[in-house]
Amino acid sequence: MKLAIAVLGTGRMGSALARALLGAGHEVTVWNRTPAKTGPLAALGAVVAPSVAEAVAAGAVVIVNVSDYDATAALLREASVAPALDGKLVVELTSGTPQGAREAGGWAAAQGAAYPDGAIMATPDFIGTEAGTILFAGSSQAFEANKPVFLALGGNVQHVGEDAGLANALDSALLGLMWGALFGTLNAIAVCQAEGVALGMLGRLWQTLVPVIDGQVADLIKRNETGRLASDEQSFASIATHHHAFEHLLVVMQARKIDLGVVLGQDSLFRRALAAGRGEDDFAALSRFMIKRD
Repeated sequence: MKLAIAVLGTGRMGSALARALLGAGHEVTVWNRTPAKTGPLAALGAVVAPSVAEAVAAGAVVIVNVSDYDATAALLREASVAPALDGKLVVELTSGTPQGAREAGGWAAAQGAAYPDGAIMATPDFIGTEAGTILFAGSSQAFEANKPVFLALGGNVQHVGEDAGLANALDSALLGLMWGALFGTLNAIAVCQAEGVALGMLGRLWQTLVPVIDGQVADLIKRNETGRLASDEQSFASIATHHHAFEHLLVVMQARKIDLGVVLGQDSLFRRALAAGRGEDDFAALSRFMIKRD
């Protein structure tokens, strides 16, 4: 079923969303604060609306991809726009916080709109491809009823729960994993450069470690899911064993005057666990020290 869809925001990601919808045969109306950015989409068949109100009026589905939730609110909560959302599907694909998504979902419901909140786990070049991953939270009924629209945006769209904040929660969690790897890589590069190790060698050896690290990450998640935080026969290493090796990294970084900003937080977790007498627990038990309690 082909639908009339409005896309608000045509930056790199918003334009990719609009192109994917046009490619799937939908009738697409676009709006952007800087009209010149809509030109390439108009050439592909999109209708360019001169105002948000006219864009919203043209679409049964309204997809928003702007800078943040405050920007979305500034667009949709205008007196000329909000009443027109009644009966429409409003899809928020702007990055934000779980609480921001919940508040926006409550407001949209009060206007009579269905509201799936989405987190795009891909760069623009993946939008519209089978590998494109987008997580949606909120009304499962609205998600299932409009699934062809969502599938036009990426072949790996997933509904993760009725709570509108869950997609953004997963977005933050998964980006935290990514940044952990990227900042760890910066540490590795700095150590190698300081010690005269060729970065090509680091790259080659990193590839051999990928299966080992993947296995440890999967084990860490599974142990916390099942509550197996104590060391057992399947443990890779205890907290104390990890920390002993970690101290060697600190010595090298201090000696070579490498910035300790990233690793000091990790060292703090180790030391709090050791002070609590949890040194012989599995590394997974460090999760108990991630949330500060009064």
